[in-house]
Amino acid sequence: MNSLALLGWIVAAVLLQLGVFLALSFARHWTRYRQLQQGAPEAKIALPPRAAASGGPATPAWAGLRRFRVTRRVAEDPAESVVSFHLAPEDHQLLPAFLPGQFLTFELDLDAGKADSRPAIRCYSLSAAPQPDHYRISVKRVPGGLVSGHLHNSVQVGSTLQVRAPAGRFVVDAGSWPLVLLAGGIGITPLLSMASAMLSAEPGREVWLFYGVRSGQDCALRQELQALATAHDNFHLHLCFSDPLPDDITGPGGLHRGRISLDQLRLLLPLKPFHFFICGPAPMMESLVAGLEDWGVTGDRIHFEAFGPASARRRVDGVAMTPGIDSGESPIQVTFAGSRRTVNWRTGIANLLALAEDNGISVPSGCRAGSCGSCQTAITGGEVAYPQPPDFDPEPGSCLLCVSVPKTSVTLEA
Repeated sequence: MNSLALLGWIVAAVLLQLGVFLALSFARHWTRYRQLQQGAPEAKIALPPRAAASGGPATPAWAGLRRFRVTRRVAEDPAESVVSFHLAPEDHQLLPAFLPGQFLTFELDLDAGKADSRPAIRCYSLSAAPQPDHYRISVKRVPGGLVSGHLHNSVQVGSTLQVRAPAGRFVVDAGSWPLVLLAGGIGITPLLSMASAMLSAEPGREVWLFYGVRSGQDCALRQELQALATAHDNFHLHLCFSDPLPDDITGPGGLHRGRISLDQLRLLLPLKPFHFFICGPAPMMESLVAGLEDWGVTGDRIHFEAFGPASARRRVDGVAMTPGIDSGESPIQVTFAGSRRTVNWRTGIANLLALAEDNGISVPSGCRAGSCGSCQTAITGGEVAYPQPPDFDPEPGSCLLCVSVPKTSVTLEA
């Protein structure tokens, strides 16, 4: 055999190996594709249209409260500070699909039997993709928290809870544009719902998820996140530990020391028209929203939900702003008649509930998104406005403090 013939055999062998590799790769991807289309239940998820969450008051999936039974309870982190509750309706009717990112509103009677007891109202994000037979929430125990402590300590499999229909506008809809999900702490819950739903309904959609926690002890739902990353090549998971334990950042890629930062996003993300969804504590929100705007991301591609009374700020012409009305003339005054306090409204306050809390005035609240009605307050003088229409339709002569701002000087029974 001469050298030319030998070279030919070598080239043929290389081409044969390459062909086998490509055939196996195609077969593996084709099998996964067929499983997603036919075999995997999650792939059959059909997302409802987003229109109800983006316009005026949405029609809830059911009116009032509905009884749900806890069918499963799972600790989701090594410290057992986050527990998931699987909830099935007692009427055994199929559940409507919700928009990924929405929450459930719970009404809990913690002082049953007391004459002056008032139900505690809390909202918890749905933490899984829509399923026809159950919902899932994942609740972090808050030190001293009345409701989270009750759920962790007293609510077991078989317990019943009173629940309002899914609500909220912090949602993701179907589309081809790629997603970047930025979570801090228990803010992972709505973003995991988004990721799971998108990867099930639209398996080819590119999704990046950055999850910031203090250490591995605080990393909730980690196995579920890693399972998604293993199953989907287009799901890019990055765990960021601000105070990592020795083993937290050892192993395969996607593990980082430090908080989620704009520098990190610039380094890792390709140049694509991403939509950014952010949920976490106020300092994280302030930093990332402003940083993305400085990077040149337009406001219509930045979506966020902050915890508690804090509200992340947007910028207009380089000036940090939050929703509000500024007459430019005499100051607008807000009188809280029940508390005998009158304070000036100022631009930069997100809403009337935030103004009350900034001035030490206690007002019942739940969702802080205009969906549950727990902060409904009577207006005895003046007018308010809603930067966005609420989901809950307040009674005539009243307003929802969590999403309203004063249009004129106003007097409230709070």
